[in-house]
Amino acid sequence: MKLENYPLWTAVVTPFHHDQTIDYVSFEKVLLEQEEAKNGVVILGSTGENLSFSDEEKIDIVNFVCDLELSIPIMVGIPGYYQEGALKWLRHLKNFPIHAYLMVTPIYTKPNEVGQYEWFKTLMDEANHPCMLYNVPSRSGTKLNLEAMKKLLGHKNFWAIKEASGSVEEFSSYKKNLPGVAMYCGDDGLMPEFAQAGAVGLVSVAGNAWPKEIHAFAKLCVSKEIKETKMWKEACDSLFLCSNPVPVKCLMHATGKIETPKSRPPLSHQDLHQLPVILEHHKKVTDWGINAKL
Repeated sequence: MKLENYPLWTAVVTPFHHDQTIDYVSFEKVLLEQEEAKNGVVILGSTGENLSFSDEEKIDIVNFVCDLELSIPIMVGIPGYYQEGALKWLRHLKNFPIHAYLMVTPIYTKPNEVGQYEWFKTLMDEANHPCMLYNVPSRSGTKLNLEAMKKLLGHKNFWAIKEASGSVEEFSSYKKNLPGVAMYCGDDGLMPEFAQAGAVGLVSVAGNAWPKEIHAFAKLCVSKEIKETKMWKEACDSLFLCSNPVPVKCLMHATGKIETPKSRPPLSHQDLHQLPVILEHHKKVTDWGINAKL
């Protein structure tokens, strides 16, 4: 399965029942929608609320997803703290038919060049699949260190970077200095600009709500055929009116995709007060999809 054939990877949510146990019925529907749209899926990333799960729950989730025998590639999130735990998780994942790993910059501790180099090299040495390194300083507290990334060039498992700093300049710097590393946009609303700067695809939150529409949007951006960008930016940005994945889960619940809008603490769907605004954007995106005959 060629990972480069997937311009859209949806960072899938993990649906919950009202008692905050995992809603596997809704989860299956979400995954099958992604398969129908021909999107790769990322499970147990930050949108999937990885940090809120026990080890046993994470194992159950991976078992469940793999048992579906999806025809699309599966990427699994690797935690950005406690290295021995991350290595143990990687060793366990070798038993499953997955295709890639998403490795975030270590959270909270703000490691610099040497620390990041040693962290990622240790994890990638253990990995048995291609690795996408994730630059998200708004959550991790620090950005991917460019000098550390240069030292990692040529590592057999250094496949890609997901760039979610919100800066086209940051993206362009990684792109220029890391030849051979596939660059993915990690911010739905900035995909047109990132594609112009060389992004080969999008790792998306909005793909949960609009799997086929965002797939088409990503392809138009990569091929540089996108014309209308304002609608997409406004729609995608509406899904970040409070902490992700709260808004997209509220939208998915409102449109019947999942049973509840719940997230695990400390996130709460009650923090979102702008659902009518999101629903207005939802109508525009779905109308676009109807007109495009998706």
